[in-house]
Amino acid sequence: MNLKVLEDNYEIKIYDPSQKSLWDSFVKDSKNATFLFYRDFMDYHSDRFTDHSLLIYKNEKLVAVLPANISNSELHSHQGLSYGGLVLGNKSTFEETFQVFKSLLIFLNEMGIEVLKLKLLPKIYHQLPSDEIDYLLFLVKASLTRRDITSCNFHEKPLKITSSNRLRGIKKGVKNELKVSEEINFKSFWKEVLEPNLRQVHNQKPVHSLEEIELLQSHFPDNIKQFNVFRNDEIVAGATIFETDTVAHAQYISANEIGRKKGGLDFLFNYLLQHFSHKKYFDFGISNEAQGMKVNKGLLHWKESFGGRSIVHDFYEIKTENHHFLNDIFI
Repeated sequence: MNLKVLEDNYEIKIYDPSQKSLWDSFVKDSKNATFLFYRDFMDYHSDRFTDHSLLIYKNEKLVAVLPANISNSELHSHQGLSYGGLVLGNKSTFEETFQVFKSLLIFLNEMGIEVLKLKLLPKIYHQLPSDEIDYLLFLVKASLTRRDITSCNFHEKPLKITSSNRLRGIKKGVKNELKVSEEINFKSFWKEVLEPNLRQVHNQKPVHSLEEIELLQSHFPDNIKQFNVFRNDEIVAGATIFETDTVAHAQYISANEIGRKKGGLDFLFNYLLQHFSHKKYFDFGISNEAQGMKVNKGLLHWKESFGGRSIVHDFYEIKTENHHFLNDIFI
């Protein structure tokens, strides 16, 4: 189903694989997207989600895309991605975004999709100011259903590491002659550190299997990087970094028992903060549990002791019938 809003010349189409190059080209030139929105990333787990991504056109020109999947009568920001929301062109204005969003809600409502669930892209990932959607969510009385906090270092005004525990951990790493190495091979970290640690401590598996992270890294070698810590040529800790234009994000952080005793993670992250100092932000990731309702105090304290400070990651639920609240907002 496509919808034309004739008076404004807007049209919405459901994505199909023949539009891959068009989609990727738009994402590349957008003002609020990362490599996670390229189809090679989105489609690696296509067997788990029913993709229902949308392309929005104005006068037959693509002006926005929405990475999404469908479940029953709800459309979700793609649940296989860490974040999502409406992706806008770098020349998009507020009025155009308003028309895009209104057309989107009408389209979904006429399709019988009653609820749109968005998990917004945190602002540190924006290439240009992109808060139009935040305001429009207010107008349509969207419900804030979840809010996480993620800890970030702002490299234009870095905070000095003053925590005695962190400084002691870094010195311990030096004393134990730990070495940090950027690796192409993910297997040793996944099989010897990450998977055993997650299984033992949390009875969980990584979001990405070894095969999946290797596949993704083959598509995005400049964005997905692995840093391991070695002692006497044996791996003791590591971190998987997702690098975007503005942010270096720690996707996975883990150490084995030796790494924890020898200051492996303190030593590693002191190195990573310097290695990625050219990025505007270093993102340690969230410290939340229970859908944002609980905070892991110890984890948060560790991140803050490196100078990390909190920003929010918001999740919204919108009733598509509320598109009528967008009538006559301009004066």
